Amino acid sequence: MTASISTWWEAMSAIEKVYWCVAIPASVLFIIQIITTFFIGDFDSVEADGDADVSVDSDSGIPFQFLSFKNLVAFFTIFGWVGIACLHRNLSIPLSIVIATVSGLAMMAVMATLMYFMGKLAESGGLELKNARGKTGTVYLTIPASRSGMGQIQINVQGFQTLDAMTDDPEAIPTGSLVQVNDVISNGILLVSKSYQKQ
Repeated sequence: MTASISTWWEAMSAIEKVYWCVAIPASVLFIIQIITTFFIGDFDSVEADGDADVSVDSDSGIPFQFLSFKNLVAFFTIFGWVGIACLHRNLSIPLSIVIATVSGLAMMAVMATLMYFMGKLAESGGLELKNARGKTGTVYLTIPASRSGMGQIQINVQGFQTLDAMTDDPEAIPTGSLVQVNDVISNGILLVSKSYQKQ
């Protein structure tokens, strides 16, 4: 079997190898992101005690963000697979690159639109941020260290949300990291710390 895989790999052109090297790892990340986005909140149903009563008005919304880590993973996933499909259709290399790039950009637009409207649909009435305490989320925009700035996390609380967050951790928490919500501070900002649960 190893010999057949080796033969299959060696028979490919350089551009096809590039497409495969992009498509496979990007697809794995894409699947992990989908699972994390839609199901991570289900693992953390126990809420911390507290009397915080901070709410977010229903018209606050989340911004439309085209360029994000999730969208880039979606781009490379579609880019790789569409490129492979184009080569199997015997299209030229330049044409395959153009089609794969356009397809990837279209997927980014779809992902950004989906995230935007998911955030809008989740906003019914007011969001009680106290319900986020003790829950685990994923960093969407890098959170600077020691409350030196503000980032954003995505978390399942009264539906899928993208919320502002700060941390007391001495190091910045990068995009894609898991974090736990410890408290709600002024202006409805979540105070989080890096979580070391397995992703």
